[in-house]
Amino acid sequence: MPGTTSWHTLLETIAELPPDATLLTPLSRDPFQITETQDHRILVEFEHESETVPLQREQFETLLQRVQDTAGGFDLDRLPSAAEPYATTLSLHPRFELDDRAGTLTETETPTGSPLVDTDAGFESGSAAAAEHAEREEPDLPVYADALLLIDALERHDPTALDGMETAALVNLYTLLSDVQRNADALRQEVSESLLDRLHHDRQVSGQYGSIQRTARRNRSLKDDEDVLPVLEDAGIDPERVTSVDPAKVDEALAVTELAESAVYEIERSEYVRKAEVDEEEKESRLQGLKDQLTGTDEETAELQREIEALEARIDDLTSFDSGASFRSPSGGET
Repeated sequence: MPGTTSWHTLLETIAELPPDATLLTPLSRDPFQITETQDHRILVEFEHESETVPLQREQFETLLQRVQDTAGGFDLDRLPSAAEPYATTLSLHPRFELDDRAGTLTETETPTGSPLVDTDAGFESGSAAAAEHAEREEPDLPVYADALLLIDALERHDPTALDGMETAALVNLYTLLSDVQRNADALRQEVSESLLDRLHHDRQVSGQYGSIQRTARRNRSLKDDEDVLPVLEDAGIDPERVTSVDPAKVDEALAVTELAESAVYEIERSEYVRKAEVDEEEKESRLQGLKDQLTGTDEETAELQREIEALEARIDDLTSFDSGASFRSPSGGET
């Protein structure tokens, strides 16, 4: 890096991190840890790799120069995947700010912390570790309640033998599946909107259960007839070649004539099941019963854990050896 002071400042900042601090690459979100700092390089280790990766001081100098030469912040999308840990590590320096949502790395006069560093845990870092160690709380979400009811129904009835299931049980299962699907789709859309600003182009981002990537699709909608037909006619296309019967206008014509619907439509009848209504009171009653059972299970588990810990402590007391202790025989003499 230009200037020994800047390089040493970065090394000093790294030295202040907890030994198990975990960093994330800005685009692929791969977790890694800094294992050692040396005069001319920084050694890191990725979660899914056993080999140590050296980050060379010269490469940091190159990245720093690009950041300083770019007005408005260096676009992280320009980084090759192998250079991503350089950006995260450089953001530890108080003079550099990494905005993972905007996808930029910027030189700044105001010291800032890196958003891609978790100092609370090792590779079990970030939201996964927080969820693991934090006290579980019941989310106030329709999909959560419906999912609990669905799990309960699946445990009480064999979904692999639907033909032998009673009609009422099938109705319950269909209703709950419908509710879970609707509410899950609504929540999935909200999650998608939150993720969209955090994803950059076609790079995959991985989580514990899978990977996602930002993509795009092209949607077309035909302009009005008065816009389309003259353009095609000017291009030598007979408008009659592209005009067709409008179902909406046909329905309007049927409404004011005595023509039968079958005269202009091919009609096929198909039957399906649809949800007519939902007994919310019954669902709430069953849900409360399940919650009470879960609460009781948690309390029993906590009590059992306390008893196990007390027993382990007692066993440890009985089996521990104190080299400074003296023991007396039944006759009263020391042994």
